[in-house]
Amino acid sequence: MTTEPTPETATPAVDPAVAHGDEQPLADRGSNRSQRPGSAEFLRFVTSGWGERPASTATRNPAADHTERRRAALSAHFPGERLVIPAGTFKVRSNDTDYRFRPHSAFAHLTGLGVEQEPDAVLVLHPVPDGEGDGGSGHRAVLYLRPLAGRDTAEFFSDSRYGEFWVGARPTLEDVETETGIRTAHLDDLRDALAKDAGADGVQVLVVPDVDEAVEEVVEEIRATEAAGARDERLAEALSELRLLKDAYEVEQMRLAVDTTIEGFEKIVRALPAAQEHRRGERVIEGTFVGHARQEGNAVGYETIAAAGEHATTLHWIDNDGPVRAGDLVLVDAGVEVDSLYTADVTRTLPVDGTFTEVQRRVYQAVLDAADAAFAVAKPGTRFRDVHDAAMRVIAARLEEWGLLPVSAEDSLKPENQHHRRWMVHGTSHHLGLDVHDCAQARAELYLDAELQPGMVFTIEPGLYFKSDDLLVPEEYRGIGVRIEDDVLVTADGNENLSAALPRDPDAVEAWMQGLLGR
Repeated sequence: MTTEPTPETATPAVDPAVAHGDEQPLADRGSNRSQRPGSAEFLRFVTSGWGERPASTATRNPAADHTERRRAALSAHFPGERLVIPAGTFKVRSNDTDYRFRPHSAFAHLTGLGVEQEPDAVLVLHPVPDGEGDGGSGHRAVLYLRPLAGRDTAEFFSDSRYGEFWVGARPTLEDVETETGIRTAHLDDLRDALAKDAGADGVQVLVVPDVDEAVEEVVEEIRATEAAGARDERLAEALSELRLLKDAYEVEQMRLAVDTTIEGFEKIVRALPAAQEHRRGERVIEGTFVGHARQEGNAVGYETIAAAGEHATTLHWIDNDGPVRAGDLVLVDAGVEVDSLYTADVTRTLPVDGTFTEVQRRVYQAVLDAADAAFAVAKPGTRFRDVHDAAMRVIAARLEEWGLLPVSAEDSLKPENQHHRRWMVHGTSHHLGLDVHDCAQARAELYLDAELQPGMVFTIEPGLYFKSDDLLVPEEYRGIGVRIEDDVLVTADGNENLSAALPRDPDAVEAWMQGLLGR
């Protein structure tokens, strides 16, 4: 994108009127930099003389053994309705440069496609007589996508967003069908396929909102009733609730994400000496983890928090532009998103020089005790909200012991008071999976008020945050922020801490760090 034109290809001077935009539309001016040749001889030459493409190496994705069952479960909620689940399209970062593409999580969940697959694709579940669809469901899935363009097309060499010369070859329709086990069709067929039998007295067409504006516009043109918007929201809700219980493949991917994240934390500890030497040592920590995530996975699952000193009291500190000093704590909240797009979400609060001070250890132990209390109740039959309540009872009790509450811990815990929440304003848990805050559109009765069931994966992450200008706490606490976050799988007889291999106990944290630092 930074290549400069050579004298041989430089564009001749243009007419001053054109240069001032009197004739060239604004939308076309981005191509002024391209210097792309357009002669007939060039077109003949560039589209000829290519050898056979390598034989396909596409194989069935392990997720495909589960996605048909997921689609059938969704189908049962929407008999007779056509369901449109877009992957989404590129999002502009600045001017004509895009962010790296990531498909919408619902699309990834139902197709098994991850990494950067497949921009602009649309999964459609077409209604069929009950029992005649995929997996005995009432729907038949078709995946509409942009196929590999021929080398005799202008797209091949001239399209900087999709062209093979610019971004590499896309898979063929046959390759995607092999990988996903889903029928495929050309994206150009989408409009007609959505319109078939649709209308006031025909098939109702639902689309996941706020994913792909162009697809939504097509759906709006086809359907004849404005009331469908509410059904679109119900579709988004159902897709979210479908992920509340993870299947065996998803649990496997969560284990991989967590294990890879733990490796990243080990690299962070080894980078702490370098972080202390840099004026923006937090960026050294962030860069270490982000580099690891790209090398071993798809990316980070969310912006890494590398918060040293006072910055640790800001819950979502992602500027990461501060120094890292010996004697301080650094709170690192980070997760690797693996190629299947499942992400971990782990936090550790580390003493920069490898040893907690007495006050730091006191605060850390209180948070750890709160986390352990939450783990103790995180089992089938307990409500999701009970996990948070268990942690809060410990937090309130410690704050009372330290003389920080204006009332007793018992009174503070009453809904009308909540004084202890001044120092922990966030919740203790959230579901985790394809999104770091997974299942976010699920109904409260299936989330906060739900009984825990085997297969649920969520975080346990209590914390205490004492800002440096908080006059309601003794000076020795000011500027200390601690959070401990683990990823939890509910099992038939309790729970499993998926991130248990990353030390949590303060003595174990110190020994682990000192071992990595060679002390």
